[in-house]
Amino acid sequence: MGGLRLLAVALTCCWWPQGSQSKTLRGSFSSIAAQDAQGQRIGHFEFHGDHALLCVRINNIAVAVGKEAKLYLFQAQEWLKLQQSSHGYSCSEKLSKAQLTMTVNQTEHNLTVSQIPSPQTWHVFYADKYTCQDDKENSQVEDIPFEMVLLNPDAEGNPFDHFSAGESGLHEFFFLLVLVYFVIACIYAQSLWQAIKKGGPMHMILKVLTTALLLQAGSALANYIHFSSYSKDGIGVPFMGSLAEFFDIASQIQMLYLLLSLCMGWTIVRMKKSQSRPLQWDSTPASTGIAVFIVMTQSVLLLWEQFEDTSHHSYHSHHNLAGILLIVLRICLALSLGCGLYQIITVERSTLKREFYITFAKGCILWFLCHPVLACISVIFSDYQRDKVITIGVILCQSVSMVILYRLFLSHSLYWEVSSLSSVTLPLTISSGHKSRPHF
Repeated sequence: MGGLRLLAVALTCCWWPQGSQSKTLRGSFSSIAAQDAQGQRIGHFEFHGDHALLCVRINNIAVAVGKEAKLYLFQAQEWLKLQQSSHGYSCSEKLSKAQLTMTVNQTEHNLTVSQIPSPQTWHVFYADKYTCQDDKENSQVEDIPFEMVLLNPDAEGNPFDHFSAGESGLHEFFFLLVLVYFVIACIYAQSLWQAIKKGGPMHMILKVLTTALLLQAGSALANYIHFSSYSKDGIGVPFMGSLAEFFDIASQIQMLYLLLSLCMGWTIVRMKKSQSRPLQWDSTPASTGIAVFIVMTQSVLLLWEQFEDTSHHSYHSHHNLAGILLIVLRICLALSLGCGLYQIITVERSTLKREFYITFAKGCILWFLCHPVLACISVIFSDYQRDKVITIGVILCQSVSMVILYRLFLSHSLYWEVSSLSSVTLPLTISSGHKSRPHF
């Protein structure tokens, strides 16, 4: 198990994608790039309110004036209609349909985007007098370095907010999440450490579960640091954003292997041993092989999705193939584990054991199904709200799932009574491990 986790972590470190595009953009206006694509795509932003602002700063004014440099802003829906239109608009006709146009002829230029009834995504393009010409020789002119700041109005109506409409509220959410983790750590860290230190039949499970929890807390802290810096400069700390995603993927791998090992071990042991003996976690080649295969499959899909969508959110709306395959994988896992646990529950005569397995099934199904269900529910929300709904919802649901599992494995009522029903190997223990009552 440890070797698998190290392999997955190393794979993630080696393949990790670069940070996402910030809302303070730096680059160069290029005539060649604009001519090749009929407009150089600079970025996009979800404006809201009546006093949103686009601020552009350049140094080489003479070149900008000579090239008749301009910025064109298209609403996302209108731009999509232009791309899908069968009319075959020419280059100049497409640019003429921009909702807002700004001539770049000053060192600093501000454009106010106002009267937005609801948050909308706007695409920003650069074009000049060479963009719609076929002669590329004339476009071999100097590029124009720029800095662009995209701002939304804050609570007082002043354009100082670097967060787009789809990101608003995430900074405050991660602050509260880190605060909750800190309070819980202050209350329960010592007792949890003592339970792990004493060993016992649940030692391995508590170690893996606690490692996954620490990775989730690390992801929340890294996200909070990134968004705190982002709120000040619109750039943030891209490394911390990537680190948050890395921690989250590592946590997903830990939990997936834990849940698979338990459920596969239970199923295989039940087929091998008599019904009277309690179920246990056997590290057999079959259960380990199945768990390794599924874990590596999810790892590859998670990394593939990160390359497809490099925005700093651990959860996405799944518009690409990798995201859809992840949804399908999680649904299949929930169904297969649910069926396996159902078979165990239906033949179990002990009320306490049956209650134990039912509670464990709830934690498993919540962990695996929260993401697909929230991805489906998010369809009823506006485009700018979907990623936020999925991100916050999945984090909260998986936190609840961890609480359920912790209460199950640390309970001195339910688990204590269940484990004391037999003097042989306890449920959820390594087959070669302890064969006595828990002593924590």
